[in-house]
Amino acid sequence: MSAPQVPYHAQHAGEWTTGLCDCCEDPGNCCMAFCCPCITFGRNAEIIEGGRTTCCASGLIFFCLAQIGCAWIYSCTYRSKLRGLYSLPASPCSDCCVHFCCATCALCQEHRELKNRGLDPSIGWAGNVIRMNRGQNQVQTPPHFASGMAR
Repeated sequence: MSAPQVPYHAQHAGEWTTGLCDCCEDPGNCCMAFCCPCITFGRNAEIIEGGRTTCCASGLIFFCLAQIGCAWIYSCTYRSKLRGLYSLPASPCSDCCVHFCCATCALCQEHRELKNRGLDPSIGWAGNVIRMNRGQNQVQTPPHFASGMAR
């Protein structure tokens, strides 16, 4: 059984569709990320992992790590995974630095990136698969790379 693939729009490959500080482009998500970052993170992680993890599990891990001030260590790894999926630059600085200094902005940007590429983190992986199967989401899928292979 092959692993699910995250769809993308080819015209945006290699570049972020919005800036790190463009949080107000999606005010609802901005408020959610500010008030409940564990929910925004969990939603993003479920999509980035292609449904292999749940929003609840990822959000709970994020919440627990946030209690000791270390959630950024966990969340920056998902930024790296998202960048790998879409060949995005480490911008404006490294993933860990972005999440350490601007976690809310980083989570918002990652959420917008997924939405701008045809995925809706708020409906989960299963909801997005249903949308794709119904043809409501006309996107291309990137080639699948086996673990450990260089891109």
